[in-house]
Amino acid sequence: MENITSAPFVASELLEYVPEIRGSFKDAWIYMNNHYTKFQIATWGSLIVHELVYFIACLPGFLFQFFPFMRRFKIQRDRPEGVDKQWKCFKLLMFNHFCIQGPLILGTYAFTEFFNIPFDWDSMPPWWNIALRVFGCAVIEDTWHYFLHYALHDRRIYKHIHKVHHHFQTPFGMTSLVLTIDVHSGYDLPWLNLFHLFPFYAGARFHDFHHYNFVGNYASTFTWWDKIFGTDQQYKEYCAKQILSKADKEKKAK
Repeated sequence: MENITSAPFVASELLEYVPEIRGSFKDAWIYMNNHYTKFQIATWGSLIVHELVYFIACLPGFLFQFFPFMRRFKIQRDRPEGVDKQWKCFKLLMFNHFCIQGPLILGTYAFTEFFNIPFDWDSMPPWWNIALRVFGCAVIEDTWHYFLHYALHDRRIYKHIHKVHHHFQTPFGMTSLVLTIDVHSGYDLPWLNLFHLFPFYAGARFHDFHHYNFVGNYASTFTWWDKIFGTDQQYKEYCAKQILSKADKEKKAK
């Protein structure tokens, strides 16, 4: 009998729900196309989905601070961000979302028209194809993010652009882009994040060190660029010291 905890078993169980989910999604997609124009879907629809996904993803990390038992999972326990900083971040976030990202999202309609991207259901690729495209986009984003992020830490331009992000030394969800909410959560919860099953996934602890140390660990999602260029060296040394410190404390406690 196959172990119900094995990856193939879990995958096969999840795949059984794909046809049912796809059927419901198809009905919703056709309804959307019948009741809204392509312009409405590409602009206001995208903006609404962006805001909903962003703040729903931010919500757990925001609520964790009110539960004492979650403190054990907090990465930088001695550096809590107060309500005043979180409110300041929220106001800056609203400006960025609606004055910068909003116009860019509105531009997606012109993009879809220029490249003649269809919105009908029959043109929808299969789910596995969409998953591969999302992964490909994540790899591309992680690549340009690493090199641009590294460049933004140049002393000549750091204070003019990127410094505002490092004003928050202890990351929390709202200090991030929608793609990197998980690594900015400030909490290390690998059992709640399925992305930890993938090799080279960075995670919250990896990026949290960047805010703690200000340099190193520049990538957003994966660790390979930092490994290739050695910008994770200080993080490796820090982790080694933490392991030795923990072992020393356990030895003294005996």
